[in-house]
Amino acid sequence: MYSKLHLIPYTLFIAITLAMTSCKKDETYAEQKEKERNAISNFINRDVTIYDRDGNALLYVGRINVISEDQFEGQGNMTDVSKNEYVMFGNSGVYMQIVREGVGERLEPGQSKQVIARYTEFNILRDSLQSSSETLYYSTAPDIIDISNTYGTFTASFNTDNGGGAMYRTYGSTSVPPGWLVPFTYIRIGRQTTAEQIAKVRIIVPHSQGHSDAMSNVYPCFYEISFQEMR
Repeated sequence: MYSKLHLIPYTLFIAITLAMTSCKKDETYAEQKEKERNAISNFINRDVTIYDRDGNALLYVGRINVISEDQFEGQGNMTDVSKNEYVMFGNSGVYMQIVREGVGERLEPGQSKQVIARYTEFNILRDSLQSSSETLYYSTAPDIIDISNTYGTFTASFNTDNGGGAMYRTYGSTSVPPGWLVPFTYIRIGRQTTAEQIAKVRIIVPHSQGHSDAMSNVYPCFYEISFQEMR
């Protein structure tokens, strides 16, 4: 199914970004943030299906049930997928659903790993698919993340030894969006033998926790991401 996906050409993406930036000159930052909050609220409260450029359904998100951090902690730091639960973290504004916790161990303080990430990115404000590594083109060149846990603080960068994956090639930066690091406190990164053992999350990332383009243009993104330890 993902092989049918057509992504926005980078030159067109830049043109759209510049056009939006021009349109926003008369908007204050506060107005842009309010527009972002409204877009996230609408996304959460409507029955969402994400489509590719050809109109094929890629992901069914559904109407989201937001739970508190206290409830999340009370549930063993897990979200009930059958109820489509997402926990909202007040300090970052990130919403997260743990689809699969994964097998193996969590990344403990003092540890570093290389992690393979495969993702689909949906621009919530523009209501459109923006980028993805779930294509045949990136099947042999996924995004590889060099990540470290330093006293509970995660730092990471995209590894470009293989030429980089979709995120690096789309945005031209080795910086991993801060919102992508939120799940690492709760998921397990091991050497899985089946797809069902690979950690998978769904997250809503506000611009302040996103990549440089999202930060500059004040838009939120929804991601479905799988993480597994690189062999």
